[in-house]
Amino acid sequence: MNYEIKQQDKFRFIEEGEGEPLLLLHGLFGALSNFKDLIEFFRPHYKVVVPILPLFDLDIFHTSVGGLEKHVQKFIELRDYKNIHLLGNSLGGHVALVHILKHPERIKSLVLTGSSGLFENGMGDSYPKRGDYEYIRKKTELTFYDPKMATKELVDEVFEITNNRIKVIKIIALAKSAIRNNLGEELNQIKQPTLLIWGNNDTITPPFVGKEFNKLIPNSELHFIDQCGHAPMMEVPHEFNQLLLAFLNKLRNGAAAQ
Repeated sequence: MNYEIKQQDKFRFIEEGEGEPLLLLHGLFGALSNFKDLIEFFRPHYKVVVPILPLFDLDIFHTSVGGLEKHVQKFIELRDYKNIHLLGNSLGGHVALVHILKHPERIKSLVLTGSSGLFENGMGDSYPKRGDYEYIRKKTELTFYDPKMATKELVDEVFEITNNRIKVIKIIALAKSAIRNNLGEELNQIKQPTLLIWGNNDTITPPFVGKEFNKLIPNSELHFIDQCGHAPMMEVPHEFNQLLLAFLNKLRNGAAAQ
């Protein structure tokens, strides 16, 4: 299903449904398609919002986790969202963490899946000659437990990004920013109920990363999904949506500690 991409000021986003905002932050090679099953499942009950992060549109000085967080903060203020359920995958999880630490007041809960912020294996320290499609295909396959999830359409998207010199410079800037911005000592400040959903076969943010987040974030619960890599909401959408639904229902029923 295609969703209307709305524009307000400099912000581009999807907004579907009514209710408390469920705000989704995509990763470094993420796209709106990453969340299609999640949007469809939750839009009858929540206002599902997906801002398109300006990964390649910020000037190089602001091409960082902090720069993306500022964009998200301004977007939330412009739209005046409150009681937000903030969900981030990969780099989007890292942006969500920085945001909740700086601006906790509008956030009701946090959901992280394959998040950076403590440790991650990136696309690699360096890129091969631009134009190496086979290398990009193999790297894209590493995102998933099942390499068939790396469809030609998805590989083409990543290839187009990595074949653009300016975009590659910005990807490397964002990846370096994520590695430098380790949040280990700050995570105990997060008060909101937090759901951690991790693929047991995630090679980018391996299972021990999920366990470490669980240990450091006070009011958190951790769930692993077997035969699943770095993007559970794409690879195993049914299991992911059921875990998220149970968590949100528990909050709604007041069962989660406040």
